[in-house]
Amino acid sequence: MKTDKYGFEPSERIQKTLARCGLGSRRQVEAAIKLQQITINRKPVVLGQKLNVGDKIGWNNRAWVVEADHVMPRVLMYNKPLGEVTTRKDEKSRQTVFDSIPRIKGQKWLNIGRLDINTTGLLLFTTDGDLANHMMHPSANIDREYACRVFGEVTEEKIKTMLAGVELEDGTANFSDIQAAGGEEKGANSWFHVAIMEGKNREVRRLWESQDIQVNRLKRVRYGGVFLPKSLRKGQFKEFNQKELDILFNDIKYQPAPQTLVVKSVKKSRR
Repeated sequence: MKTDKYGFEPSERIQKTLARCGLGSRRQVEAAIKLQQITINRKPVVLGQKLNVGDKIGWNNRAWVVEADHVMPRVLMYNKPLGEVTTRKDEKSRQTVFDSIPRIKGQKWLNIGRLDINTTGLLLFTTDGDLANHMMHPSANIDREYACRVFGEVTEEKIKTMLAGVELEDGTANFSDIQAAGGEEKGANSWFHVAIMEGKNREVRRLWESQDIQVNRLKRVRYGGVFLPKSLRKGQFKEFNQKELDILFNDIKYQPAPQTLVVKSVKKSRR
């Protein structure tokens, strides 16, 4: 198969490259392509078009050039506190998780999944869109574990129902595991740890609510094989070292590409 001077197969879908390089989500890139807002070598892009080394991309009055490089994904864990929203910009000017993590030159952090404003705990970020998509896709079979403080009568029948599956407004959902973790007062609040395979909007809360049980505290404590360490306090972050990355990639069966296409910003010349 033909390769470029880097020994790299010079072909990749543009939405995949731009998402992986942090210029936007795949959905955002695809929407911009459909609106003919993105160009390759000054010609409008069509959905699924391939990029090659040396191509020049134009979008939002900015320009990038496509190069081949060896770029290892970076991964960051963050202990999200109450009241922050998982979005880059918020219309209500609320504090966002991106306000609390470090910026990195030439790249962007992409959140792996989301936590709603009232949910705390483990939130993962990466610079690699492929890795983010892999970890969020149902086919990867990566579960999430939450500590839940709930109010209401939790019976064996209700637990069996939530394990078997409940029909919600956006489809069937279920917990893959439910474990009691003690109570605060008899007949009042009780703690449970639950595991779930998907990350739909408010899915954990809605599953409990389907059984007339209210969640008044919710904290994610694990994403796949990544546990929230007790030493990481709310609002703190920690970037994975190479050993931790290797363990993560092995756990989720992910193999980073030895070389990938990257886009580098082209500075406008001054006249």
